[in-house]
Amino acid sequence: MILQALYDYYQRKVADPDPGRRLPAFGLEEKEIPFIIELAADGRPLGIVDTRQGEGKKKVGQRYRVPMGVKRSSGVAANLLWDSAEYVLGVDTRGKPARVAEQHAAFRQRIADLPESARQDAGIQAIERFYANGGVAELRRDPLWPDLLEGNPVLTFRLHDEVDLICQRPAVVCACRGDETAGAAKSICLVTGEPAPTERLHTVIKGVWGAQSSGATLVSFNLDAFSSFNKEQGDNAPVSPFAAFAYTTALNHLLDRNSRQRFQVGDTSTVFWAQKEDAEAESVFAAVFGEQQDDPDARIERVRAVLSAVQSGQFDGGRGENRFYVLGLAPNAARISVRFWYAAPLHEVAQRIRQWFADLKMVRGGKDPEFPSLFRLLAACAGQGKADNIPPNLGGDIMRAMLSGSPFPATWLNAAVQRCRAEQNVTYLRAAAIKACLNRSRRSSDSSFIQEFSDMLDLANPNPAYRLGRLFAVLEKIQEEANPGLNATIRERYYGAASSTPVAVFTTLLRLKNHHLAKLTHRGRAVNFERLLGEILDGIADFPRHLSLPDQGRFCLGYYHQRQDFFRKPTPSEESTQGETQ
Repeated sequence: MILQALYDYYQRKVADPDPGRRLPAFGLEEKEIPFIIELAADGRPLGIVDTRQGEGKKKVGQRYRVPMGVKRSSGVAANLLWDSAEYVLGVDTRGKPARVAEQHAAFRQRIADLPESARQDAGIQAIERFYANGGVAELRRDPLWPDLLEGNPVLTFRLHDEVDLICQRPAVVCACRGDETAGAAKSICLVTGEPAPTERLHTVIKGVWGAQSSGATLVSFNLDAFSSFNKEQGDNAPVSPFAAFAYTTALNHLLDRNSRQRFQVGDTSTVFWAQKEDAEAESVFAAVFGEQQDDPDARIERVRAVLSAVQSGQFDGGRGENRFYVLGLAPNAARISVRFWYAAPLHEVAQRIRQWFADLKMVRGGKDPEFPSLFRLLAACAGQGKADNIPPNLGGDIMRAMLSGSPFPATWLNAAVQRCRAEQNVTYLRAAAIKACLNRSRRSSDSSFIQEFSDMLDLANPNPAYRLGRLFAVLEKIQEEANPGLNATIRERYYGAASSTPVAVFTTLLRLKNHHLAKLTHRGRAVNFERLLGEILDGIADFPRHLSLPDQGRFCLGYYHQRQDFFRKPTPSEESTQGETQ
């Protein structure tokens, strides 16, 4: 299913009328080419062209469509008409002259092995004359020669006064598409369902965070244990050369560093696309879950527009039936593991997004984000708020639960509660994560579910753990008003124990409360606190010995809601009631 969806995406993009968005045809790939050697028709080198843009070490070469690169690790294998300076020019940049000579010979042999029709091309003849007439020696006088020796960059050739590279000339492209598997046994391709030769080694996938810089494979068999019936490599999962090219090209395009259809979720590189053209849906998905550092306000407006579109039914009808795909990939040595895969109609995805933000909705301060990104939620529940401390599987598990509508992983609730205890601080993002976990868990286990927690203080909530959290917040507030300018409150000393073993600390805290209330100079304020304490304690029969993990989460929410309510501006009726009390 994954390979078929990627194959269909390639078929759509290779036919894109916009050349800038069109994927390369079979046999070609996009490659960054920093330097181009310009040749005259007689093979004379006219100079080295620098295609790079940018400053200093951030210079980036222009991207060109070139013949598909070979798959190599430590052996010698040359690409056709483009490669590193060692392969193309035979210059030793790392003190290995024997190996460089072997590389250069392999590069020239690839050209010699081209069919006669391609070798008669003017560009190929110019390259052969370049080598035959000592063109490499002439290039040594070029001002850019030191850059070639220093970085061993990728090079290719172009005829003077032409736009296309020599490797892009029609005769060469036709040779790249030649059937190299002529006479090979055919199998039923798992992607197309048609009989075809089998691609033995699939092209590597690049752009997966944490994977090898040279790339990793999605389909590979490197041990006998992975093979069956004495088959080798790709024969265990027969995919035709064209289908293998299509799915790898599509996936590399989606994972490209400039792609707008990818984002990072913990250690999971996530890509997404629509079955049929829907640029708006594809761009919105990244804004919903990704981090947009350059313009956060634009991200917020885009999320609001999505939620409004869902509410107004813009994703219903034919557009809503367009399937949407989300693929999460994680590194696994020289291969890539599929962390999650989701395929559903667009209207269902839109409803999942709407439910996601409804679950996270929480009363907040002025500087807290209205629609937090998944990365921020994960970082808030990680040690020191660092991305490196996010549990490896957590991001993928949350994304899978969000898309499927299932309960969020217990590890997320545990991480949020543990950070609250470790730092004695219930933040907006942690409270939102806890509320989402608790509500979705209850919803999935009870078909008659009525939302347990709202986004703000719920005075009618009878849960003892929730009320204990409220109680702790009130006791802390009394202490703060009784001792203005206090550096540390009961939260720094007692929060961890109060949220896990209430019976051990609340009797002590209630005794301290009497001392703090006596210090309040405004007696009307003291009366209001006494009334609030009575209302909260009325729903608590006894202080529990221990609170379970979900109850510790409810304690966090009660504390957070009550603290936020203290900063809420009173309504006119509440102000009149307080005036009568005073």
